[in-house]
Amino acid sequence: MKKSVRIALGKVTLDGDLVMPDSAKGIVLFAHGSGSSRFSPRNRHVADVLNKAGIATLLMDLLTKEEEKIDDVTAELRFDIRMLAERVVKAVEWLRKNDDTRKLSIGCFGASTGAAAALIAAAERPADVKAVVSRGGRPDLAIQYLPKVKAPTLLIVGGDDEPVISMNREALERLDAVKKLEIVPGATHLFEEQGKLEIVAKLAAEWFRKYLGK
Repeated sequence: MKKSVRIALGKVTLDGDLVMPDSAKGIVLFAHGSGSSRFSPRNRHVADVLNKAGIATLLMDLLTKEEEKIDDVTAELRFDIRMLAERVVKAVEWLRKNDDTRKLSIGCFGASTGAAAALIAAAERPADVKAVVSRGGRPDLAIQYLPKVKAPTLLIVGGDDEPVISMNREALERLDAVKKLEIVPGATHLFEEQGKLEIVAKLAAEWFRKYLGK
């Protein structure tokens, strides 16, 4: 099943794309990175691999169209991690109440600044968020929340993304849960090199199948 959804989050309503494979046992909420949206080709590629692995996905915008117009000029909202995290938390609550998804185990996939929002959501909703995967993430932006994260967390970083590698190594030390850091050789921040995003998708699918199937 594929359908467009509108997610009411208090004062704002955000658009999302929900894909539900037959007999899905888990669903992954995507929190996109700075300046991106649910149409991110990288996240959509990962989502497609997850769907083929029997995992449902919800790709959603974290900003309204009006907010995106502001952010395109100022770039201020994409780094408002607290606001983004609150929206991810409310989206988790929406998944828990929605008839199609309420029985599914929930995971979060975060990219860049979206990874920080996903980790904060995991810290604040430990009973709901069962696994987290970060791609080229900025977990340093959620550093004070990391010890509260109970969900098994996989951090994936490009081998040529030097500043982000150090940020993720520090984050790994702060996490007090099942955790792993995967460094993909020859990949830069966006994993644009041939075959690198496929590695990310495979690692994510394995992680979510392991921890959302329980």
